[in-house]
Amino acid sequence: MEKDTLEDYERLLLKYRDLAVLGSAKGVLQWDTETMMPPGAFELRGQQLALLSKIEHSMITDREIGELLERIERGQGYESLNQVQKRNVYLIRKQYDENTRLPEELVTETERQAIACYKQWRDAKAAKDFKIFEPELRKMFELKKRAAEILSEVKGVKTLYDALVDFFEPKVSEGAIGNTFDQLKSRLIPIISKYSSCQPNTDWLKRVVPHNVQVEIAKRVAEFINYDIGGDGARGRIDPTEHPFTIGYYDDVRITTHYYEDNFTSSIFSVLHEGGHALYELNLDPSWKYQPVGTACSFGFHESQSRFVENVVGRSKHFWTYFLPILNKLTSGQFSDIDTAKALEAVNSVKPSKIRIEADEATYALHIIIRFEIESALFSGKVDVKELPQVWNEKYSKYLGVEIQNDAEGVLQDVHWAHGYFGYFPSYALGNIYCAQILNKLEEEVKDCWSEVERGNFEPTRQWLTRNVHRAGNLYDPMDLLVKVTGEGINPNHFADYLEGKYRSIYG
Repeated sequence: MEKDTLEDYERLLLKYRDLAVLGSAKGVLQWDTETMMPPGAFELRGQQLALLSKIEHSMITDREIGELLERIERGQGYESLNQVQKRNVYLIRKQYDENTRLPEELVTETERQAIACYKQWRDAKAAKDFKIFEPELRKMFELKKRAAEILSEVKGVKTLYDALVDFFEPKVSEGAIGNTFDQLKSRLIPIISKYSSCQPNTDWLKRVVPHNVQVEIAKRVAEFINYDIGGDGARGRIDPTEHPFTIGYYDDVRITTHYYEDNFTSSIFSVLHEGGHALYELNLDPSWKYQPVGTACSFGFHESQSRFVENVVGRSKHFWTYFLPILNKLTSGQFSDIDTAKALEAVNSVKPSKIRIEADEATYALHIIIRFEIESALFSGKVDVKELPQVWNEKYSKYLGVEIQNDAEGVLQDVHWAHGYFGYFPSYALGNIYCAQILNKLEEEVKDCWSEVERGNFEPTRQWLTRNVHRAGNLYDPMDLLVKVTGEGINPNHFADYLEGKYRSIYG
């Protein structure tokens, strides 16, 4: 490699290092906004985050970055760069080109609007009234639409929605997602129809478990998946919030949950879910820290890891064989009348519902397909912001057969739009599909993975996921990584087959 090219590359990585550190600091403020921040601090927090976004934007659009990229890409030494180095250059180029086209005022205004929008979303949800949220959401939609109009040209995509999806699932189009979801839907509907008639006893899931006991349960769940929140070198923590999430970077990855005293499994599954996200971030290749490749491949792959831990492991016979005695001990024998078979039936019951984050594995994807169709219609001009509650309620009636009674259990249930995360939702269902394909490969290569889980040992599974998924970081785009890990392109049939096999073994 030519000396000049290497020097330029190293200088480029130094510039990116500052961006990574700033981004991690911004993440801590965002975590605080939803966990510890006093209610009167919204205006100040909006100004803080807007300023950080302004600084971040000016850093990534620094003319020197453009000059370094130009010299590296045109230099004679470019072809001597290895795969990781070329990928870093590509990812910084993509980020630079997109951000240089976005006006600074649009970036800062969007960040400021996210705080205002989040506050109004919380108020509207508490009041069960979308109209409280509508004016701020409309402003956010217009800002994101303006950004999409600019970025669709830069990214070379066909639709405004494509430009937004690309942030979360690079090089995956709206059309490809639609086709995949159509295939998935055709397989899911008969599965849901068949097994929703099998309604086991779930009354025991509503037994009251005090908040302090659930905190201890959450700690044991975290211990099982090796998410360290208590050791001297701990890099994680669990805090309560309205809407569970994970945030962090390498050495500081935090998860949140919500404790409902009459729904104790909600926190169990949210800790497993968010813990799966955290394991991905904590097990990225440490030698790639502060480099673009040292980030997750996509939001869909992130979801594949969270839903693997939550559902594939957390709703398995093997996990409940291990964990039910622990649950009984922590609750002073409150569930001594429940055996593993009853627990397995209850936590895997198939029942169309109104709330996405409480949905079972089979119906969950329909919740996502509804959101995908609404967002697609919104950005194509077929639906207006004011029509969202009506369209939402109609689709829930048509797809899931449930009637929405108020906006809090309907269009206001998710925080994503308040943050401006249009285009995020498809990644959840794509993650389920990736997850099933990854499972097939894991079982093929780690024959004792389930017997070890039953003993309380998640390590063989975690280590395989780290080697094959986590350590790959952002070296590949999602569809390429899927092929590399599983040997096959995206195939929703694997997820449907997984569900059918599980439900047949539980319910017959």
